[in-house]
Amino acid sequence: QVQLVESGGGLVQAGGSLRLSCAASGGTFSTHTMGWFRQAPEKDREFVAAISWTGSATYYADVVKGRFTISRDNAINMVSLQMNNLKPEDTAVYYCAAVGSPETFTIGAPEYRYWGQGTQVTVST
Repeated sequence: QVQLVESGGGLVQAGGSLRLSCAASGGTFSTHTMGWFRQAPEKDREFVAAISWTGSATYYADVVKGRFTISRDNAINMVSLQMNNLKPEDTAVYYCAAVGSPETFTIGAPEYRYWGQGTQVTVST
């Protein structure tokens, strides 16, 4: 059973930066695509970014492209999300997730079987 634990959320002013981290345990981290999703109050969960199991491929939602960077370190079972030039509309609970099937690259939430508990990001004006 894969377990994911996020950290790094907090309160930041618009234009600032935060780095989210996700520590994975209990599975074969290096063979699974990892993703970040977020959910704002009274809104549906939305895809943010994904990175393939080797780290060679990434994909971003248009609203974060050019501002956010996803990365992973398979040696320490960690995936990160560097968020720059944050905007108030980035305020949400951010979730780390792992695709259930190995060596499968997808951005579809139903394909992600394992989820962290989430970390709050709040961007003030």
